[in-house]
Amino acid sequence: MNFCADIFADYNCLTTAEGLLAAGMEDVNVTFDMFFREIPDKGGFAVMAGLEQLINRLKDLSFTEESLSSLKEQGFSDKLTEYFRNFKFSCDVYAMPEGTPVFPNEPIVKVHGPALQAQLIETILLNTVNHQTLIATKANRVYRAALGRKVIEMGARRAQGTSAAVDGARASYVGGVNATSLYPASQKYGIPVATMMGHGWVQLFDSEIEAFKVYLEEHGEDGMLLVDTYDTLDSGVKNAIQAFNEVLVPKGLRPAGIIIDSGDMTYLSKRARRMLDEAGFPDCDIYASNSLDEILIKDMLNQGAKIDGFVVGEKLITSASSPVLDGVYKLCETEKNGEKLPAIMLSNNVNKITTPCSKRVWRLFDMESGKAIADVLTTENESIGDEKTYSLFDPDFTWKRKTVDNFVAREMLVPVLKKGECVYKCPSLEDIRAYCNEQVASLWEEVIRFENPHKYYVDFSGKLWGIKQSMIEKIMRHNDTTGENQYV
Repeated sequence: MNFCADIFADYNCLTTAEGLLAAGMEDVNVTFDMFFREIPDKGGFAVMAGLEQLINRLKDLSFTEESLSSLKEQGFSDKLTEYFRNFKFSCDVYAMPEGTPVFPNEPIVKVHGPALQAQLIETILLNTVNHQTLIATKANRVYRAALGRKVIEMGARRAQGTSAAVDGARASYVGGVNATSLYPASQKYGIPVATMMGHGWVQLFDSEIEAFKVYLEEHGEDGMLLVDTYDTLDSGVKNAIQAFNEVLVPKGLRPAGIIIDSGDMTYLSKRARRMLDEAGFPDCDIYASNSLDEILIKDMLNQGAKIDGFVVGEKLITSASSPVLDGVYKLCETEKNGEKLPAIMLSNNVNKITTPCSKRVWRLFDMESGKAIADVLTTENESIGDEKTYSLFDPDFTWKRKTVDNFVAREMLVPVLKKGECVYKCPSLEDIRAYCNEQVASLWEEVIRFENPHKYYVDFSGKLWGIKQSMIEKIMRHNDTTGENQYV
């Protein structure tokens, strides 16, 4: 049996495609939303990422003869394989720009087009955006915890596969990380690269001081010395100082830094800082590593650790404390006989009830402070912007109302593909990173804090809320009279 290398889809997406063809429904126009329900690490927001890779994967989507042969071997119909042989992705895709802070239950990607195509891409869309958004969100937490200190991503050794390592490094950079240690990520995406010494290097030499001196001869003022192979203070830092004096100082060079990879980082960094300063190297940075995350970094800095930068590995690249973004992809509208019909899914779990209609997402900013006030979901034919005031209300607790004025509204979903053709110029990675920092800064401190962040509100327009409620009531009335389950 051949391997379908270019068919990145769950089996149910393929069987649904075959069923739509058999029913003559492949070209029925539909709209799907991608959204997530919970913020990782119980944070106040997530960071949108992965859009550039999603665009590339969708616009280049095609099927080789090898894959078509594989589908036949699996028992799929000739009708399906012929459809895929002539496949041209033709959906409209809208998305939040990368680096945008995003919140639960609002569309971050919207897909409109033929039903077969729109449902076929579910797996690749969720895989791409869920993963990079998760890692960018974690990276931003680490970046903010470091309080302006340099953060180096070094998680490839424990990443869940090579693509997760490379794309995870990209997402980390979007979230604020300064550099990566992973060579292919640097080559593919242009991420600044950082190099560090390994313990094995030190162990290969007869003495630690010899290992340090040879390393500095090769790497000069860019060389970072790992000082905890044997004893951080009594051996590592002392030998680092000697190596600096014997190799760098005669050449008029200054040391880049040392790395501590074990022990009590706070205590060791304070002692190491004193030793380096007394030796005439106050400009030598101290880096910490060893299974760090934003909580450990925050604690160390609160304790007065003398650390200038952090090397963060597996807890970042796997988002170990919260390893899943629960992004989903749900039908919200269909078209029949030229009429747009809202679609809703009910569930025994209240938080799984979806919001119908093709929607627009608006972010309201206070004109005086520049801070984000709330997001508002509206129907496709509504807009926000000309009003002098706007009434917000909580869609779950409708008695909670707030009237805002002196605001500006920005539409958040932007077109990226039209009829399958790219209409969006992807910014550079540097620009995405800068945009992320700028947009996070537009959130109130209460929203971005780590402990018990304030809930950022995603509200509905009155019209959208009314449609959702009327659909729920209609379905419940039908169920009461017939005893059936009905999904509109």
